[in-house]
Amino acid sequence: MLATKGMLFPIDFILVCIRWYAAYPLSYRHLEEMMQERSVLVDHSSINRWAIRFLPLLEKVFRKYKHQVGGSWRMDETCILVEGVWKYLYRAVDKTRKTVDFLLTAKRDKAAAMRFFDKAMQANDVPEKVNMDKSGANKAAINEINARGETPIIVRQIKYLNNIVEQDHRAVKHVTKPMLNFKSFQAVKCVLAGIELMHMIRKGQLMLEGCNEMSFADQFYALAGRIRLA
Repeated sequence: MLATKGMLFPIDFILVCIRWYAAYPLSYRHLEEMMQERSVLVDHSSINRWAIRFLPLLEKVFRKYKHQVGGSWRMDETCILVEGVWKYLYRAVDKTRKTVDFLLTAKRDKAAAMRFFDKAMQANDVPEKVNMDKSGANKAAINEINARGETPIIVRQIKYLNNIVEQDHRAVKHVTKPMLNFKSFQAVKCVLAGIELMHMIRKGQLMLEGCNEMSFADQFYALAGRIRLA
């Protein structure tokens, strides 16, 4: 279970707060008010610190128990506002809508696409096919990957096939919308890790014994039980 040395609140309470924040369209101040109605006084800044500290750790451990994805990917990027500037969230799903991987980047270019593909393929092996939009940067990244590999990845740029990933973006954007403008790049990376984690659990991508009989919330708490901090 997560260790919370120096924390004033019990871990069960912290997990409830960060689960609600990453799973539903709520702000930190919404959660502060909700806790007050339950006679628990916690400042929204404390919930912010918990989210930044624990959500990336939970997502990291989740990767050890993540169902394998298919070899046909749909890849696209969407925009996230950070400090008043648009940043780019690269994402891919397989043809059954399971999340392959995600990466927040400051720029949308070939180098960013390369970082995303390298991260995704390190965790999920090399795909057989990748469908993407007409982005020249994304295509250039795949061309370079193909140039260094033995088995070339088939590239398709068919718009209707990317509807799957474009629709999948909506689940993430739905949660980020009430969070207003993120104040730091590192903070939004941490929060997005939690949002993507919750989205993957909802899609049945957590592979733990008994998961099929567990609720969405219980799967999250079971995952948290796998983590140990120094």
